[in-house]
Amino acid sequence: MKSPSFAAIAFLVMAFAAVGLVGLLATYAAPIPLERALARETALDAAAAAARGPQPSAALDALRLRLGESAEAILPIGPDIEAKIARERTAMRERYLADADATATRLRWLVLIVTVMAAAFGAVVLRFSSREVA
Repeated sequence: MKSPSFAAIAFLVMAFAAVGLVGLLATYAAPIPLERALARETALDAAAAAARGPQPSAALDALRLRLGESAEAILPIGPDIEAKIARERTAMRERYLADADATATRLRWLVLIVTVMAAAFGAVVLRFSSREVA
């Protein structure tokens, strides 16, 4: 059996590099739900402060874009705005926790599938590179 060629070794290195790049991607994608939750948490804090301000309706309308889907849960403004914000804060945390779980599951599958495919690719390349040429 002859030793693998330089090209075969380079292909195998690229198979490992593919797995590494997917892992690198995962480090960027994994914190996204947390970052979104923190941004929404800040927007809800701003909404609570605005509700206590001099012109709560105008201030909350200005926050509508930052509040996203939470705006529907807390508007229109009324005497129970603090309770609405508290309920939405709890619901928002549950939504983003579910989003974080789903993201983690998808990333795990992605890394697993790419790892298996890269290993299979590497094995095939090494198998064909070690064959005797007739």
